[in-house]
This record gives sequence, C-alpha cells and structure tokens, in this order.
Amino acid sequence: MRLQIRDATPADLPAILALTAEDSMHYYADEPSEPTPELVAALEEITGDAHQRLLVGEVDGVVVATAQVTYMRMLNGNGALYCQVESVRTASRRRGQGLGSELMQYIEDEARGRGVARIQLTSNAQRKDAHRFYERLGYAASHVGMKKYL
Repeated sequence: MRLQIRDATPADLPAILALTAEDSMHYYADEPSEPTPELVAALEEITGDAHQRLLVGEVDGVVVATAQVTYMRMLNGNGALYCQVESVRTASRRRGQGLGSELMQYIEDEARGRGVARIQLTSNAQRKDAHRFYERLGYAASHVGMKKYL
C-alpha cells in the first residue's frame, strides 16, 4: 500500500473534517463537522499562500491522512527557513500501517528541497502515542510549548 500525497482541494474538506472529528483531542467546542463558508474561505487562503501547504494522503482514492505545513523565514540562523507542521491526522482504521511515517517523510523531503534548517511541530502533552511516533522519526522534545486560546 502506497500513500499518494497531494495538495488538498475544496472537495477534500469533508474528508479532512472527518479525520479531525476522529481525533480524541478537541480544542474548540464549536468545531464544525461539515464544511462552512468560513472553513471554505480558510482552505482557499491556506492553499493560495505560497508559504503553506495543506496536504492530503490517499490510499485507493480515499483520503486517509492530512497535515498542514507552513514555511517561515526567521532572523535566527542568519535568515534560516523553518518548517512548522500542524494538524497531522491519519484515519484511525489506518493507523499502524506506516502512512503517518510516509506523510512525514514527504514533508521532510520537501523541506530539505526548500533548504529548511529546522522542522518543528507541537503535540499536546497528553498524546503519548503521538510523542512516541515523532520520536521514532527523530524528533526531540527540545522545547516547552505554550499556547493561549483567545
């Protein structure tokens, strides 16, 4: 089984929302499960930004994974380019099949091709399985992340 990775389109929004709904962590009480005008506009903004990619991964034409990638130019590292990875999701029925690893490898390969100095991501402190997954891929819990919801 091979994951086919591509940029998301508006037609993928229901599948991306379904992957989000499967997630055990919900950060906003009012997260819609169906596309809304606001979500369609957000997807269009993300996919129209040269510094971002909203990826989906398919197996046999079915979306089973997603991730959002943002490239940020920093003053650190003499103007280094960083890559922020967010909202990584794999369909629960497909976990443990290496699809998440394929998606992350795709992101890493693209980042290398762009000359990225560092890939970074955050993972909720309660997500022990996700932490083990990222550690197996070579990520280290080197920083303490802080967030403030508004």
